[in-house]
Amino acid sequence: MDIYTLKAVGKEGLGSTVRYEGLDGDTVEIREPEDAQTSEPPKDSYTVDEAVEYLGFGRFQVMLSLLTGLAWMADAMEMMILSILFPALSCEWEISTVEQAMITTCVFSGMMLSSTVWGKICDRFGRRTGLMCAALLTFAMGALSSLSPSFKVLLLLRGLTGIGIGGVPQSVTLYAEFLPMAQRAKCVVLIESFWAVGACFEAILALFIMETWGWRWLLFFSSMPLLCFAISCFWLPESARYLMSSGKTDLAYETLQRVAKQNGKSLPKGNLVATTNHNPEQRGHISNLFVNDLWKTTLLLWFIWIVNAFGYYGVVLFTTVLFQSHDPCHGGGESINATLSSFGESMNTTHASTCHPLAQKDYLDLLSTTLAEFPGLILTASIIEIFGRKKTMAIEFGVYSIFMFLLWFCWERRWVTAFIFVARAFISGAFQCVYVYTPEVYPTTLRAVGLAVGLGASSSMARLGAIVTPFVAQVAAKTSVYIPIVVYGTAALLGLMAALSLPIETKGRQMTDSH
Repeated sequence: MDIYTLKAVGKEGLGSTVRYEGLDGDTVEIREPEDAQTSEPPKDSYTVDEAVEYLGFGRFQVMLSLLTGLAWMADAMEMMILSILFPALSCEWEISTVEQAMITTCVFSGMMLSSTVWGKICDRFGRRTGLMCAALLTFAMGALSSLSPSFKVLLLLRGLTGIGIGGVPQSVTLYAEFLPMAQRAKCVVLIESFWAVGACFEAILALFIMETWGWRWLLFFSSMPLLCFAISCFWLPESARYLMSSGKTDLAYETLQRVAKQNGKSLPKGNLVATTNHNPEQRGHISNLFVNDLWKTTLLLWFIWIVNAFGYYGVVLFTTVLFQSHDPCHGGGESINATLSSFGESMNTTHASTCHPLAQKDYLDLLSTTLAEFPGLILTASIIEIFGRKKTMAIEFGVYSIFMFLLWFCWERRWVTAFIFVARAFISGAFQCVYVYTPEVYPTTLRAVGLAVGLGASSSMARLGAIVTPFVAQVAAKTSVYIPIVVYGTAALLGLMAALSLPIETKGRQMTDSH
């Protein structure tokens, strides 16, 4: 079954919860929906999809889950490190807030530009080969970043790291191609939990490394999981579906035999055959998303994806800005004074005004706010089938907005941390929800288009939001911390209205041929 069948996840209320950088259009092998095909394989034969369903979920899928989770964990670590680097770089190189923002922008620009290329590489040379190259490139550029002699070199290497990260989510494509339909919902939620684990692990690394060894060692150790994943790719099997589409039936059969052996089962009787596609021209074009009444849904969805990425990465970056500020009303003050005093009275006064390294308390609070990923995941899974997709997104945008606006007032550090925790949990949940809604909303005749082009274009829009957000969270905050508070709170309110304005609610909705 094609990966677009993640659509069924929404029926179980758990949903596809994979991040911005996830399932791009070119990473998916598109074929005509099953109900539109005019022929079936003979009864004495079976397809790859039928074999995967027959073999079920077993030891093979457990091992594959761990490997895919490792890739997703490493992906999260490379994202989380962006919010930790800036204070240290400000002290070492005295970079401006605009230069700080450029690091994040370069990473996401690299991801956006490379995702289509990685998809084509995986389609031509195989999922495993593409994944191994992406992981090795990300590890190499991440490790070399730790040796950067200047800011410009670091900027270049982080941009190349972003290009590598753009291919890592191909692991989800490979993963889904070995999952039986019934287990896909739980497994996708499992992968999302690895993202949260990776983000928390990065905060823990920073807690133990930054104050003793410094940011260079943090960059190096943060790249190590990708090296481990690249090495594990030697064990990783090639997609049986890819092998069949490439005419390598014997290799596809060997892969399925391996799955059967590890799961303690045998393959179905008969011959392995390819699924016939009688409509190969049914490949997705972005224009298909604007046919009939879909244009309104598409535009609203794109806006929601932008708001999600803008708000999620914004609160991640803004948390560090608040903790290193001089303002005791917004989380700064105490740790800043303690840090500045440690530099001695001989420190240059001008440099002291821009150099505010995070203290151990700051890293602990960063870890506590990062833990918000877990309740956000659980909450969304719990309420999405109760309130539906549209209302769940609206509720989560609304709560995020409220707690961002609460930061306007003067609070003690513990309350600031608590408000950021709640805001991050709910914007993370809104991100998960839109991943469920997007492939569900398109009709049967456009199902392949719905995931391949719809989700791919939407995730590209999300990266635009991520590219812009550091200029609000970091640059604008230099003028006043109230600017990001108002911008993020207002953006979430607009996201709330966009979610409620979506023409279609997909909760419990049967597949239809058209709207």
